[in-house]
Amino acid sequence: QYQDSDKLYIPVENMEYISKYTSKEGYTPKLNKLGSTEWAKQKARVKSKVKDIAKELILISAKRKMTKGFAFFKDDKRQYEFEAKFEHQETKDQLKVIDEIKEDMEKSFPMDRLLCGDVGFGKTEVAFRAAFKAIESGKQVAFLCPTTILSMQHYENAIQRFDGFGVNIEVLNRFVSTSKKNQILKDLKSGKTDLIIGTHRLLSGDIEYKDLGLLIVDEEQRFGVTHKEKMKSYKENIDILTLSATPIPRTLQMSLANVRSLSLIETPPLYRYPVQTYVLRENNQVIKDAIYKELSRDGQVFVLYNKVSNMEEKLNEIKRLVPEIRITYVHGQMNKDQIEETMEKFINKEYDVLLCSTIIETGIDIQNVNTLIVYDADNFGLSQLYQIRGRIGRGKNIAYAYFMYKQNKELNEIAQKRLNAIKEFTELGSGYALAIRDLSIRGAGDILGAQQSGFIDTVGYDMYIKILNEEVLRLTEQEEIIEEKEIEKPFVQVNTHISEKYAENEDLKIEIHKMINNINSYNSLINIKRQLEDRFGKLDEEIIVYILEELFQAMAKNKGVNKVIQNEKEIHIYFSSEKSKRINGAYLLSKLFKITKSFNVTYKNNILEVSLKLENLEKHFMYYLIKMINIIE
Repeated sequence: QYQDSDKLYIPVENMEYISKYTSKEGYTPKLNKLGSTEWAKQKARVKSKVKDIAKELILISAKRKMTKGFAFFKDDKRQYEFEAKFEHQETKDQLKVIDEIKEDMEKSFPMDRLLCGDVGFGKTEVAFRAAFKAIESGKQVAFLCPTTILSMQHYENAIQRFDGFGVNIEVLNRFVSTSKKNQILKDLKSGKTDLIIGTHRLLSGDIEYKDLGLLIVDEEQRFGVTHKEKMKSYKENIDILTLSATPIPRTLQMSLANVRSLSLIETPPLYRYPVQTYVLRENNQVIKDAIYKELSRDGQVFVLYNKVSNMEEKLNEIKRLVPEIRITYVHGQMNKDQIEETMEKFINKEYDVLLCSTIIETGIDIQNVNTLIVYDADNFGLSQLYQIRGRIGRGKNIAYAYFMYKQNKELNEIAQKRLNAIKEFTELGSGYALAIRDLSIRGAGDILGAQQSGFIDTVGYDMYIKILNEEVLRLTEQEEIIEEKEIEKPFVQVNTHISEKYAENEDLKIEIHKMINNINSYNSLINIKRQLEDRFGKLDEEIIVYILEELFQAMAKNKGVNKVIQNEKEIHIYFSSEKSKRINGAYLLSKLFKITKSFNVTYKNNILEVSLKLENLEKHFMYYLIKMINIIE
């Protein structure tokens, strides 16, 4: 659909030219006039910016690979003992990313790896294993956290985790006294401290390490520009592992595979229960019961109320409901010291209930909090609700989330859909699929720089990633970028109809067309065939031919085919003049004759033409074309 309600109809076999527009929640795209050049200009603007990003990423990657770093030692007996002491069962993804990180650390150039995983999916354990490996190789490790509370939490976890292995661990933040701070600085310089955990204080000019080998950064995007610049200077000669709780979609991972090392943890830990989620009108009895239920198992409660102006009134209202509770509040307009002091007391169980704003959306892991009550839940975005719900259910207890909206309020359709979705998708890991839109954009912004979100809104997430992918490929495969017009795939006519027997629903048919139109290699064909058979059953002959036609188009484009002409009796394949020079026609024909005598090979004006007689072959001619294109080197 275009401006003024104009419409453009696309044949289903050209579905690859359409990508779904997705942007952050609440952003409305601007429609352009059909036939105007505005869309092309928008894409060109984004392309020029993306080119700069891709160039910078590749330059950083290349520079790093040319720098001499430290190759950490292979795992020793103590490393195995340390890992065996982990009290939980590792997930498949955890084991995979641990191997990826160790492999990077053992190389002779500095590591720069980003580890993405949802809240509570076990990133800290992965980081501790990398830290232990560095310490075993005689190096110091710095663990950088965005907040004082988080640094204290990591410190306490590290003391417990490294216990019995003779690792000297210190913490540096505003809770540490001046005399203790001075001693820590001396110990870092002399090499007595193996692992230092702290806030941005670790980036100060007075910090000197004897032999720093690994820097671990938790939630890099939450640090300021000057801190990031300081981190960048470290990247040139030490290994860096960055942890992020923003899930990164596979499309973005593929785009950056050549320029930045990415590891993903997508499977939740074992024995974690889905959060029991309820959506209902405001109900004091439910609130009262929920708080009492949590207190009866010695747990704590988050109550999210996002109106700072009358937060104290709300606190008194809850106090009247449950008089015996110890309750406090926290919000973003309080100063940093007040926030940290309140949170510290709540963590230490001095309070039962924390009344808070969305300040808890990204933050710390409090395993004792397993009930969440959200007022005016209809005012929040889907990914926000998902992130907020991620604050509970971190331990082995079943967690409960109550999303409430005002008694007399009639929800609009969008709010209804959003709340129904958050209620429906309670399975662990399904939040990833649920909130992929906003989180993918946020994720792209975190990796590429926050300003990228604006470009994504302009053209949509799918188109942005496609442009980024193209630029990265061009820069990594060619020395200079050659602007070229998009070459159309050589088109072969086959029946692209999907029968009612195979899929009745029109939306499903469009989804199948889109999957088939994404075939670009033999591996992707096998993958898509497997997915289709898994969902819809055995493929019929028509769909197999359709799939082969898509594979042929993708292969033919890569093998130098310029044009395809087809009539009822024959199909003619024309190669580019460059490719024609490199093909031995006589040899090719001898190979083709082994497949069928219906092939013919001719040269005209230095252009190689392969023709295939279609009579007697019926729809099976696609099998022969695939065999033919496979022979071409």
